[in-house]
Amino acid sequence: MNQFLSFIKKEFYHIFRDKRTVMVMLGMPIIQIILFGFAITTEVKNVKVAVYDPSRDAATQRIIEKIDAGDFFIIDRYLQSPGDADRVFKEGGISVIILFSDHFGERLLHTGDASIQLLLDASEPNQASSAGVYITNIIADYQQELMREAQIPFQLKPEIRMLYNPSLKSAYNFVPGVMGMILMLICAMMTSIAIVREKETGTMEVLLASPVKPIYVVLSKMAPYFVISWINLISILLLSVFVLDVPVSGNLFWLNALSLLFIVVALSLGLFISTVVKTQVAAMLASGMGMIMPVMLLSGFVFPVESMPQILQWLSAVVPARWYIEAVRRIMIEGVPVVEVWREFTVLTAMAIVIIAVSLRNFKSRLE
Repeated sequence: MNQFLSFIKKEFYHIFRDKRTVMVMLGMPIIQIILFGFAITTEVKNVKVAVYDPSRDAATQRIIEKIDAGDFFIIDRYLQSPGDADRVFKEGGISVIILFSDHFGERLLHTGDASIQLLLDASEPNQASSAGVYITNIIADYQQELMREAQIPFQLKPEIRMLYNPSLKSAYNFVPGVMGMILMLICAMMTSIAIVREKETGTMEVLLASPVKPIYVVLSKMAPYFVISWINLISILLLSVFVLDVPVSGNLFWLNALSLLFIVVALSLGLFISTVVKTQVAAMLASGMGMIMPVMLLSGFVFPVESMPQILQWLSAVVPARWYIEAVRRIMIEGVPVVEVWREFTVLTAMAIVIIAVSLRNFKSRLE
């Protein structure tokens, strides 16, 4: 019995000797329950709304107040004309535009032909559908209130238009997300494991002792995964267009340039992981578990970032896939010009520079 207890004690010592693995084992369940508890939600929250209201009467103001009252919608701005709708959508941030007809309140009470049009950004079809239902219910509630007060049996039914994805195909939503997840996993996971394998077997030191400069040795390990990821990108786009009927509405060159930049970021993350872990198992845990969860939950792939608590929205800002997926949706689905996604390009470029610089410095110091 004492021998058995000694073996158990030895195993505990062996496990707790690797502090990083212990942190992953004990910390990952906590992180997962927090993320699943707060990030996974089908509710519509904090959706930014633009309004065109030419009459600015009591009826329109009451409807706008009811829409803005809860946590579901935020009235972000007022439009000067209906023609501003397309520009506002392409600038980003706005998901819903409400257009009231002229003399809304007067026509509502006297002729009954007042109209409301809802324009919804359906590049995220689930959110667009939910937002349309929420606003329709709010308008129906206002209509019931007014009927009780005025005793006038009229119908106020908003006209709903789904932009960019009128048929609400889910492929429009998950194709950009799948692109981000596949590129991140292949680049980060495989690069980190490949480099750690060389370090674990002792052959990395041999490679670094060769006449070739260390930076070229590292780049040679990363280059194959860059090519493989580019091939995957091409295959995903071909399948999306010819099998799933998801159009590339924007500039194909800039979509490709954005994807190659994201591949560089993912490769640099794999290099960084290889500098902080010692074993292939630890590299797989760090790159696999550490990348899949943020990409799935915090990037906007499955659940809108706007619907998450503020602290998770801040945390999602350091997830490269969030910026990539958001830019892909806007270029590929909405067809915006590249100047409208300059922020995403800038953030990904900055991430690539910082991660590569830190990784190369750390990599060199650990192998001296």
